[in-house]
Amino acid sequence: MIIIEEKLVSEDILDVEFACNLTACKGACCVEGDEGAILEEQETDILKKIYPVVQEYLTEEGRKAIEKQGYHIVNNEGELKTPLINNGPCAYVTYQDGVALCGIEKAYRAGKLNWPKPVSCHLYPIRINKVGEYDALNYEKWDICKPACKHGKKLHVPVYRFVKDALIRKYGPSFYEALDATFVYRQEQEE
Repeated sequence: MIIIEEKLVSEDILDVEFACNLTACKGACCVEGDEGAILEEQETDILKKIYPVVQEYLTEEGRKAIEKQGYHIVNNEGELKTPLINNGPCAYVTYQDGVALCGIEKAYRAGKLNWPKPVSCHLYPIRINKVGEYDALNYEKWDICKPACKHGKKLHVPVYRFVKDALIRKYGPSFYEALDATFVYRQEQEE
């Protein structure tokens, strides 16, 4: 682990290469899994506020799941999550040419929102856990992302660079610059 601005950063974030390849995985991270996306407390209010805009981008099943369960749910551990459609895909999913996409992000890209999607989705494959008072950033290895790892190796893109915008959104530019400087320093040491 590396400490940057009081955050614990797994070296995998610097070492593993990763770049989503939606044509290969078909957006499986929005469909697979046991629970919805992790939400920060303030994001629950945002989801409620943006829903009137986002609903037109969602599937009928997604809209029904949100109407039934709410804009978010609380799991058995008390964590805030996005609701799922029949214990399957995220309720905020949409599909385009057989690829699962985020309906929130689609509305954002259409210029209808100024919020791209929950930060946990934006940061993926980085997951944040609490270690005492500190955030610990870890790379989440998942078999469905093998095409992303292969694509990242081809492009020589480390995980932290793939999620640059999300890291800056979450922690600010100085954190990202320090992380990048650490990567560059480590590369120089290996030469």
